Amino acid sequence: MSAAAHAARMDAIYAGQRHIYDATRKYYLLGRDRLIDELAPPPGGSVVEVGCGTGRNLILAARRWSQARCFGFDISEAMLATARAKVGGFAIRLECGDATDWSPRGLFGIEAADAIFMSYTLSMIPDWRGAIAAACDALAPGGALHIVDFGQQERLPAVFRHALFAWLARFDVEPRADLPRMLEEAAAARGLSLGFTSLYRGYAWRAVLRRPA
Repeated sequence: MSAAAHAARMDAIYAGQRHIYDATRKYYLLGRDRLIDELAPPPGGSVVEVGCGTGRNLILAARRWSQARCFGFDISEAMLATARAKVGGFAIRLECGDATDWSPRGLFGIEAADAIFMSYTLSMIPDWRGAIAAACDALAPGGALHIVDFGQQERLPAVFRHALFAWLARFDVEPRADLPRMLEEAAAARGLSLGFTSLYRGYAWRAVLRRPA
């Protein structure tokens, strides 16, 4: 799927959903707030959210890490319309961009990012492997890429997994079974360290890829 087609698809899905997105997603997008608490950018450092959606996570990051500069981008102009309306009181810069083809300099005029995070975005990006590569390449020395997304429900009842995956598919969301292996390959190719954790009996997966200082 091309970037333009993906953008159109996301706009079609979320043109209406964006108005109730935050109220409904808080019950099952687990681990987002924990990720934000662990970003730990240096004072004056940069935080970038890939696939910032409604801006909910970036606002929390700006509050939690008030000494950092916060940036976000999304491929959906519909979602960005909601985000722009919400972030007015915060020093947050938003842009429209493709998670598989971006750079900190190209989007925001900064050399690299100290902390990048992707919260339940990889399961919605067709070329999710390309999105991982682009984010890894955007890291500053000592910087870290933080990821949380749906796991494979590996320690939950099979009936729960089948019901959840069927419901997610209605929104073009596909949990990535190969995520651990792809993260290992991305880290090894770039000399990054990798930490990987299964949360809530496999409901969610959490990863941190860190570039040496």
